[in-house]
Amino acid sequence: MTTDKPFEGRLALVTGASRGIGAATAEALAKAGAHVILVARTAKALEEVEERIHEAGGSATIAPLDLSEGESIGKLAAAAAERWQALDILVLNAAMLGSLTPVEHIDPKEYARILTLNVAANQALIAAFDVMLRRSDGADVVAVTSSVGREPRAFWGAYGSSKAALETLVLAYGDETEHSGKIRVHVVDPGATRTRMRELAFPGEEPDSVKPPELVADFIVERLSSEAPTGEMVRVDT
Repeated sequence: MTTDKPFEGRLALVTGASRGIGAATAEALAKAGAHVILVARTAKALEEVEERIHEAGGSATIAPLDLSEGESIGKLAAAAAERWQALDILVLNAAMLGSLTPVEHIDPKEYARILTLNVAANQALIAAFDVMLRRSDGADVVAVTSSVGREPRAFWGAYGSSKAALETLVLAYGDETEHSGKIRVHVVDPGATRTRMRELAFPGEEPDSVKPPELVADFIVERLSSEAPTGEMVRVDT
């Protein structure tokens, strides 16, 4: 293992990898030597990320699927287990913003979709890949959250509650696995970042006034390369 390729020979899986923080993180992990499984719904966008990774000398495999569909995660895990022995890095990034609206106006069907993707799918990913994570000699699980999961804000009740649930879920997994000394769990709040979700939430904001997703990706790679402890929630302040 070299300092410029700290993840040489490691396998990473990144959800929501077709754009924004997910794509940037996947590319940064590939640059650091990992083979990255790219997961998102849109095959074309994933192919573009894969091409950028290959052009930069990295390696990746695309896995186009909808994480909210019942059997998709189990099938992904089964396919991965046939090809690889262990999973070293799992980045839980995919999320749905939904409508920003008062709590009493939250649409039940949309809220169910938000909770399915932002919470239930992430639990399913952890459950499906737990065996492969435990086979690693040192695995990391990263969950991307938002400050509204801890600091309730008007009109953000649906999205914020999903992130609060995600944080509790993932940190519980960290507590459960800490004794093994083989799995670290990190909850990362990227802060204001130039993403499509940010654009939808703040349509009048000047994009250049917030940091690019590459800075968040570099933060994640640096943390995974360090001796950071498990079970911490950290914010990217730049």
